[in-house]
Amino acid sequence: MTTPRIDAFSAMIAKNPDNVLARFGLATELVKAERWADAVPELEFYLARYDDEGNGWLKLADAFTNLGRMEDARTALEKGFAAARRFGHEGLAAEFEERKEQL
Repeated sequence: MTTPRIDAFSAMIAKNPDNVLARFGLATELVKAERWADAVPELEFYLARYDDEGNGWLKLADAFTNLGRMEDARTALEKGFAAARRFGHEGLAAEFEERKEQL
């Protein structure tokens, strides 16, 4: 399934493949559409190039969980926890811990 927003972000990326924020936007829309396998490489691209505060890691963990990739989900949760703590987002850090316990 495609949406106008997915199409718009895809067009931005076609013009500038290194646009990390467009990659994150596309990944967010893919997650909303439950296109987990398509979201993973976009999130991985974004996270490898941007100092995310935690939200991207949470989306990646959700995608991995929905794909049945629990070890990858656990790793994403651990990295997200560290990012959230580094940026002082204690509530988000607690959410990472809670999600990790639920895996």
